[in-house]
Amino acid sequence: MKLATSLALSSVVHQGLALLDSKAILSKYFGNDAPWYQDRIPLFESSDADLTDTYYYRWSIFRAHQRDLGAYGFISTEFLNDVSWQTKPWASLNDATGFHLLEARCNRRQFSESMASAVWDGYLVDGSVPDVIKRLDAMQVVYEAWKDSYDTSKGLYWVEPLRDATEYTISSIDASGGLDGFTGGEAFRPTINSYQYANARAIANIAALKGGFDSTVSTYNGRAQALKQRVQDALWNSTFEHFIDRFKVNNQHVAYWDFIRGRELAGMVPWTHDLPDDKVEYAQAWSHVLNSSQLSGPAGLRTGEPSYQYYMRQYRYEGKNPECQWNGPVWPFQYTQVLSGLANFLDHYPTGTQTGVITQKDYTAMLRKYAKLHRNPSTGILDLEEDYHPDTGLPIVGLKRSHHYFHSGFNDLIISGLVGLRPSASDVLVVNPLFDTSISFFRAERIPYHGHDIAIQWDASGAHYGTRGLVVEIDGKVAVSQLDVSKISIPLTRAPPPAPFTSRIAKSIQLNASMPYPRGTASVANSNTYAAIDGRVWFFDTPDAANGWDSPVAAAAAAAATNSTAAEMWFEIDFGAQVNISSAEIAFFANKEQGFAAPSKYRLQVLAQGGSSSWEDVQGAVYGGVVANGVTQAEWKAVQGQRIRLVFTPVVGKRVRLVEFKVF
Repeated sequence: MKLATSLALSSVVHQGLALLDSKAILSKYFGNDAPWYQDRIPLFESSDADLTDTYYYRWSIFRAHQRDLGAYGFISTEFLNDVSWQTKPWASLNDATGFHLLEARCNRRQFSESMASAVWDGYLVDGSVPDVIKRLDAMQVVYEAWKDSYDTSKGLYWVEPLRDATEYTISSIDASGGLDGFTGGEAFRPTINSYQYANARAIANIAALKGGFDSTVSTYNGRAQALKQRVQDALWNSTFEHFIDRFKVNNQHVAYWDFIRGRELAGMVPWTHDLPDDKVEYAQAWSHVLNSSQLSGPAGLRTGEPSYQYYMRQYRYEGKNPECQWNGPVWPFQYTQVLSGLANFLDHYPTGTQTGVITQKDYTAMLRKYAKLHRNPSTGILDLEEDYHPDTGLPIVGLKRSHHYFHSGFNDLIISGLVGLRPSASDVLVVNPLFDTSISFFRAERIPYHGHDIAIQWDASGAHYGTRGLVVEIDGKVAVSQLDVSKISIPLTRAPPPAPFTSRIAKSIQLNASMPYPRGTASVANSNTYAAIDGRVWFFDTPDAANGWDSPVAAAAAAAATNSTAAEMWFEIDFGAQVNISSAEIAFFANKEQGFAAPSKYRLQVLAQGGSSSWEDVQGAVYGGVVANGVTQAEWKAVQGQRIRLVFTPVVGKRVRLVEFKVF
């Protein structure tokens, strides 16, 4: 799936409302995979093609990273494929889980994190009490696990930058004497303390919502307030006008409790979680993200400033390829945090915003620059990677694992920032868009909020949608229409949240290549079959991001050379035990340039009953048409069996990539 060019989106005027053409939009952006998105995502278009294209590309990233774990449900992954440091067998990495939850809030412990806070923020949108309260105990367990990183004498948490997902920062590099920085450099950081502040606040709110937990509410509110005060008292540096680290480590290079010697983008994270008081003093920190000699690079926000002695020095490589470092490169993870914090600042920090230190125009410019970062300037293809050079916008790492990386957010920034839906625990709909005059129109619709269907629209001239100004619609009816872009608050009684998606449980998922069952085999000897039954589905064209089982090049070449009908092939799953099976979802990849095509036909077989070793076609089969770069559906009369085969005929001269074979 190439997302290389801007696509014109269409809207139609219906009963006074400018409804987006969902079928046309989803078909253009997602092709044959559009059905997956149809009832899941809000629609969005704007006068800025980069914002619109990136919005839908980010949903394709979201889709690709939803890994099916069979009976264990689904998980959002960070890397498309397995990496050595993930939690096995799930492929879990929790440092970006907060972003994963926030990206999904508007659709139907290895690292520091803010998961409890993100769960609460999800509740602010969907209003589902049962979903948010059922994790209360687990949230407290995770919170308390950080006790080993709490310094009671300072009233602050400390963390090794590597565990904060930010290896090679000032604290770790300087603690090594400038020689390294991958490990070490433990510090009292604005990040971990902001996360724990937000998590404590969320736990208190959820406990209050559940009721009967007054002690828990009091305890965690107290912890949040204490952390807030200590971060402001101890981590604010008046010389730098910034929240910065203090060293926990004490060695020949650095001293315990000393400030680090420079600003880092991590110092903006307190606003991501509404920690700082609304004071002019703290507001000055926002000037640094606009200063081109400090944190603002030509292509994006720097993680560290050029004035730092070891700015952009490359320490770590995989072979000849540079590895991730946060001593200056642009990092989508923190870019997301900064824009989320800026939306908070512009929305409800009146004292700070009155200084004019940063404005909605800056939010729009920063969001646009972030959107452009998604498109590789060398290839023109939308492909989000791990980190970028702040001067050129080119990827730095560029390893096979790096493509279409889900370690950040974007769509939540569009909906809660640019479009301006500000979620609330109260029975109110607040809309406060953050954009400047360079955005002439936008429309977002099908946004679920407190059990209602919300649409928000802006048209500067009225020429695009037929209505000038800002329009807010609730359940298909105009609730507010005004010419200016001032903040809107509409009383809104809660309705039951939408029914959750119900997913069938796949019996075919092999969670890890070393697990004995289920296991795959193929008609081609020595096949690596794990990737076709690992619960992952995507159709990116990027060769390094390929996933699935591929038929051999030789077989395709032989058929083409003789101009003969391609021989049937098969892919088999052994469940390891007798299971009841009656349907399948089959995903085939196709790309003309790469020589892949969906098969011309297919069928499904099971072993004949009575212990026979012969194969027979499933009975009562209803085979959906073969779908390339989408999901092919098949159903049959339920049968007990331990093994099943997908038998298919390749197109002459073409290879088949079986992205995923799910059996239910």
